[in-house]
Amino acid sequence: MAKRDFYEVLGVAKSATEDEIKKAYRKLAMKYHPDRNPDSKDAEDKFKEVKEAYEMLTNPEKREAYDRYGHAGVDPNAGGGGFGGAGGFGDAFGDIFGDIFGGGRGRSQGPQVYRGADLRYNLEITLEQAAHGFDTTIRVPSWDKCDTCHGSGAKPGTSPVTCSTCAGHGQVRMQQGFFSIQQTCPKCHGTGKIIPEPCAACAGQGRIKRNKTLEVKIPVGIDNGMRIRSSGNGEPGTNGGPSGDLYVEIHIKPHPVFQREGDDLHCEMPISFAKAALGGEIEVPTLSGKVAFTIPEGTQSGKTFRLKGKGIKGVRSGFAGDLFCHVAVETPVKLTDKQKDLLREFEKSTTEGGNKHSPQTKTWRDKVKDFFE
Repeated sequence: MAKRDFYEVLGVAKSATEDEIKKAYRKLAMKYHPDRNPDSKDAEDKFKEVKEAYEMLTNPEKREAYDRYGHAGVDPNAGGGGFGGAGGFGDAFGDIFGDIFGGGRGRSQGPQVYRGADLRYNLEITLEQAAHGFDTTIRVPSWDKCDTCHGSGAKPGTSPVTCSTCAGHGQVRMQQGFFSIQQTCPKCHGTGKIIPEPCAACAGQGRIKRNKTLEVKIPVGIDNGMRIRSSGNGEPGTNGGPSGDLYVEIHIKPHPVFQREGDDLHCEMPISFAKAALGGEIEVPTLSGKVAFTIPEGTQSGKTFRLKGKGIKGVRSGFAGDLFCHVAVETPVKLTDKQKDLLREFEKSTTEGGNKHSPQTKTWRDKVKDFFE
């Protein structure tokens, strides 16, 4: 089958510039690349056709010969440009990988710029502080510009010099066949500069470590494990890159009375045997003070009472949660002889009254009877 016209293959005019040819090639190469079209023989053939057209039309000598004599004017076995050659296939193939993976040729025009790392600060607070919110200050380690070298990293009186390995780009490119791999310069580590005489105060880093005091606002209702972001207060970037962020992670101390579940609070409420039997008013603690309410007579251990709106108003909630009080009837201990006699008399009177005084005991006995029968 006769070869198609190279300009037709790339979809460009014969007067197309080199940049227009590269742009067309990148688009088609990504479309037909084997990695994007597995098991497609048609895509593989088109990728090879596009590659050959690009190799020919980005080589000035071969393009001139092709324009004059067509396919007969070029050597079909000729390869693309070599290492660093303008218009070489490896150059554009590197661009393709840059486009696919988020890079691009612009990255190789100077030292690599890196965003600083994020930092985490663990802040322990009380349940009361979480419920009501508060303002606090924290001290975190940070990097500041070195006062001696003013951030240059060089000994006073000297200056950094351009890296001879990467010519100040911070990147070097290696070519193997059709693959062009760009990586950080091993000599300057991406800065594009070499410091012959490092500053003694900062060891050539251009920065020194200091503690920084920051103000943090803890919002009302924050919960355990939530994070507060402090923008730009993480590690500084490299080569002028932006600083990372600081994340303040909240850890709430265990509370002696309450346990938190979302916006609700739970507490155990011990009451006396007499109070459970007779009922009456009791006081319950909340995060905003004591609250009195009446329990009915005959309250059993394990009974739960709900106090609406006495929980915590969460960060994303429009109203406060509830407080759940779990009754625990307390058995009296260290009784006197008189108290024991009174209890025995009481026990006798309730027994003589039948099962009406102990509904749970009757139910339990019935279940046991049914089980054995």
